[in-house]
Amino acid sequence: MSSAAPTEQPLSVAAVAAGLGELSCRFDVEVVAECDSTNARLLALAENGAPSGRVFAALRQTAGRGRRGRSWFSNAEDSLTFSLLWRFPRDTTMAGLSLAVGVALARALEELGLSGIALKWPNDVLLHGRKLAGVLIELVPGVLPETVVIGIGINRRRARDLPDDLQLTAAALADSGLPLPATSVLLARLLTALSAALTRFGAEGFASAREQWLERHAFQGRAVRLLSDFSEPLEGLCRGVDNDGALLLETATGVQRIITGEVSLRLA
Repeated sequence: MSSAAPTEQPLSVAAVAAGLGELSCRFDVEVVAECDSTNARLLALAENGAPSGRVFAALRQTAGRGRRGRSWFSNAEDSLTFSLLWRFPRDTTMAGLSLAVGVALARALEELGLSGIALKWPNDVLLHGRKLAGVLIELVPGVLPETVVIGIGINRRRARDLPDDLQLTAAALADSGLPLPATSVLLARLLTALSAALTRFGAEGFASAREQWLERHAFQGRAVRLLSDFSEPLEGLCRGVDNDGALLLETATGVQRIITGEVSLRLA
């Protein structure tokens, strides 16, 4: 007689706290079954004085969003979506923050045994060239010290209802062939990495993470095309990023600094 497959443990505050260990005192984690957008919920809480380290996770988002107004598809079985509120020291420069967050996510995933992790400017984590995770950072307006909400979505499995065009470009942890970590374990690992990375960013800025980002840059030295809503496409060679996180693109007229914004990066 064959035994039944083990039931996957759902995301829970207690399990996340256990995974965080001594770091659990730095975070206040809330898990809900469903919400419109974890970023939207946490932005509202931030404006009402929620402390740094507040985490809002949803098993399902009905209006999750990414950069450039895109939707993020999520449900409890296929993805982990959460947002983290972080208050930086006064006068912290935010330039390059999304890249530093990407490095933290990459390192956490590598520590779980994944190989083939790379970073795509400005805010995507790739697995073997396909998008595994994304980051959406929003500044809380009118709040000092500098306060941000960091939204993160990571694919655990390929969603069955994912649109055809995304099926071709998306990756999932299950693609690695490794056992899937429990969602609570995954969240605890990511928060542990983010705590260290954000503390360091507040003290040293993106320059402290730049070399680690370049080591994982998916398109370093390759011909690329930059697409923008506000200008003509640019083509050139990717020469990395500077200490502010700006992309360095070598074009026919010289090296141009492309600041983090509404820009997409595609292989030429």
